[in-house]
Amino acid sequence: MSDHLRRCALTPPRAHGAPLGRAILKSMAEDFVVDEVLGFAADGGVGHRLIQVEKRGVDTLYAVKLLARHAGVSQRDIGFAGLKDRHAVARQWFTVPAGRIPVDWSTLADERLRVCADEGHSRKLRRGALRGNRFHLRLRDVQVDPSALAQRVELLRTQGVPNYFGPQRFGRDGDNITDALRWSAGGELPRGREARAFVYSASRSLLFNAVLASRVDGDTWAQLLPGERVNLAGRNSWFVADAIDETLLERLSRHDIHPTGPMPGRGDGPEGEAGDLEKAVLAPYASLVAALAAEGVDAARRALRMVPEDCTAEIDGDVVSLTFALPAGSYATMVVRELFDTDAFGEGGEDASS
Repeated sequence: MSDHLRRCALTPPRAHGAPLGRAILKSMAEDFVVDEVLGFAADGGVGHRLIQVEKRGVDTLYAVKLLARHAGVSQRDIGFAGLKDRHAVARQWFTVPAGRIPVDWSTLADERLRVCADEGHSRKLRRGALRGNRFHLRLRDVQVDPSALAQRVELLRTQGVPNYFGPQRFGRDGDNITDALRWSAGGELPRGREARAFVYSASRSLLFNAVLASRVDGDTWAQLLPGERVNLAGRNSWFVADAIDETLLERLSRHDIHPTGPMPGRGDGPEGEAGDLEKAVLAPYASLVAALAAEGVDAARRALRMVPEDCTAEIDGDVVSLTFALPAGSYATMVVRELFDTDAFGEGGEDASS
């Protein structure tokens, strides 16, 4: 059980064949640039300030600490939509409570943070309140045939990519996997609320990846099965497809809908062929599913497929530049691994909320 889940978490099966070669990802922060896309603008309210911060070499939570200290507010009062780690250049949105005296961000005494925009907003920014992220990546020391790269990129555009949780989700050296398996075997949960949340998150992500890996192996990850719970692209909602008709297949082909996999907890899963497959994959991990339900974690669904928007690749010598946009909660490294094996310096760099 442990070995299989570790493989699903850290080295899940690819959908589009062997990688085209090797590459170095993130040899410097500027090789991994991510811009948060909120999907809305500041509303001019007076309760908060919506600020865009460009950060280098610090993760989101440390940026929160620096912003709170400079503004003279509690860290709990700082709002943000997603997590970005320190091994990247990230332009990220935060909210800060508006005070009687405006904050002078130009005097922020840390060169790793720069405030690019500051506007009035009525509400605190909440986790997950973003449309997605746009990425600009440079991969180095690449030897690849240009036509093969163009063909593979076209596959990603038209067929999408398995929406795996990336290794970042499972902690350094997979430590969160160890914690989740220990808990499912009867071990104690951590005492702290945040630490427990990491265990829940890792557990659900492991089980999702296991189901998705099975569907990649069976070449059904981008197909609809009878009984499927179908995701509406760009929304946290789904419907049941008891039967698969031409209308659904047409919507699937234009990426309007996606098949889904489980984020286990309290609640029922799909029925029919989709449900039978899911139950078979999860059966060996029944203790982990039961533990999540017993803790009151509600079941949810996650799209099995993500489609990188506006995906382009350019070659300059031994450097490949990639640009694409992904929905919130999807991992850029899962797009890259369908192209290249990578030697990555550091981890993450993309939104990790789900």
